[in-house]
Amino acid sequence: MQAEARRFCQLAAVLLALATLIGAAGAHALKGSLSTDRYDVLQTAVHYQFFHALGLMALGVLLDRLPRRALRMACWLLFAGVLLFCGSLYLLLAGAPRLIGALTPVGGLALIAAWCTAAIGLGGRAAADGNA
Repeated sequence: MQAEARRFCQLAAVLLALATLIGAAGAHALKGSLSTDRYDVLQTAVHYQFFHALGLMALGVLLDRLPRRALRMACWLLFAGVLLFCGSLYLLLAGAPRLIGALTPVGGLALIAAWCTAAIGLGGRAAADGNA
């Protein structure tokens, strides 16, 4: 596996491990101490982290087979999106200032942009010649 593709798969594996850890902590240690609304926020962050980390793993594997600029950009956008979206929710739950919440929609936009960029990288004429 090419180094860059392997790096994205490694980042995805770390994100998956952290999502498992945070999800387990939330289910076992924090559920009783969080309000229903705050527990729902935690579950949203964990779910988004799981799904997008799995997506990052898949894109890393695809990047190894199709070394395209758009797929590389999609990987970085996914990673940044998870950090910003999920990370800001975790920080808010940990007591960070509400201003941190401004990062959540930025992260969401990065996740959307990642999947749109992946679609571009996987299709069309530009993708076929390896330049997308």
